[in-house]
Amino acid sequence: MPLRLPDKLPAVDLLKKENIFVMDESRAHRQEIRPLKIVVLNLMPLKITTETDLVRLLSNTPLQLEVNFMKLRSHTPKNTPVEHMMMFYKDFEELAKQNWDGMIITGAPVEQMPFEEVEYWGELSKIFSWARNHVTSTLYICWAAQAGLYYHYGIPKYPLKKKMFGIFRQYPLMPELPIFRGFDDVFSMPQSRHTEIRREDIVANNHLTLISDSPDSGVGMVMARGGREFFITGHLEYASDTLDKEYKRDAGKRGDVEMPVNYYRGDDVRNEPLVTWRAHANLLFSNWVNYYVYQETPYDINDIR
Repeated sequence: MPLRLPDKLPAVDLLKKENIFVMDESRAHRQEIRPLKIVVLNLMPLKITTETDLVRLLSNTPLQLEVNFMKLRSHTPKNTPVEHMMMFYKDFEELAKQNWDGMIITGAPVEQMPFEEVEYWGELSKIFSWARNHVTSTLYICWAAQAGLYYHYGIPKYPLKKKMFGIFRQYPLMPELPIFRGFDDVFSMPQSRHTEIRREDIVANNHLTLISDSPDSGVGMVMARGGREFFITGHLEYASDTLDKEYKRDAGKRGDVEMPVNYYRGDDVRNEPLVTWRAHANLLFSNWVNYYVYQETPYDINDIR
C-alpha cells in the first residue's frame, strides 16, 4: 500500500521524482475501500487458457478485485464449451449497464484481415466507444491494441514478411511513468503476430505517447488519455509454454513461421523455454491496477465519465 505523508511535505515531491508512489493526507482522506470491478473481453480462441493467464497476473495485488468476462453476440467460439461460456460469460449489453474500474481486451486470430471485414467489428466498435466513458482504464492487448489504435486514432497496421515470433527486448522510453515503477532498463515481451504498427504513425499523432519500443520488434506499448488507454503489442500474459504450443501447431504448415527467437534454452527446440518476462508481466499488471485503476477510479463507480 502507498505511504501516507502530510500535505506539502517536501519529501512528497522528492520521492515522486524518484518514481516512488506517495499519497498526501488530503488525497488519502478522500479514499474509501471497495472491490475494484474488472471486465475482460476475451477474444482469444482458447478462452480458458487466456482466463487463467490473466487471472494469474491480476491476483498478484493486495487489492480486492471482482473480475467478470464479456462475450460477443456476433461471434460463437469454436474451441470453448458452450456450457463454459454460458456459466462464466455475459453479453456486452448486460455488462454495459454499469461502469467498470478496469477493462482488458485480448488479442484475436484475425489480424491478417482488414478490420472492417472481421465478422464482429460492428459490435467491437460499439464496445470500444462505450469503454471510453464507462471504464477508468483499458488495456488493449496484441490484435486488440491494433484494433483500438485504428478505431480511436486511425493508426493503420502493416503486414510482415514473416511472423514476429519469440521474446524481444523492450526499452521503456518514459521510465518515470507509474506503469514502469520497479522496471529495469530493459524488459522482455513475447510477440506472436503477422502484422505491425509503426513508430512513425504513433509519434505523428498528438493524442498518443509511445512509451516502450524495441529495435527488433518495434512498437511495444502506447499510452493515451493519460493512462486511460494502454495498447500493448505483445503478450506479457503468456504462460511459459504458449509460444511452444503455437510453434508446434504451425511448424511445417505455414511458410512464414520460424522457431520463436530468444525462447528455447540454447535456441534448441528440444529444450525447455527460458522464461524471461514473468516478473515484469506481474509488475506491469500490478502497476496498472494500482496506479491507473485503483488510484484514479472514483469511489462511486457511477461517477466514471
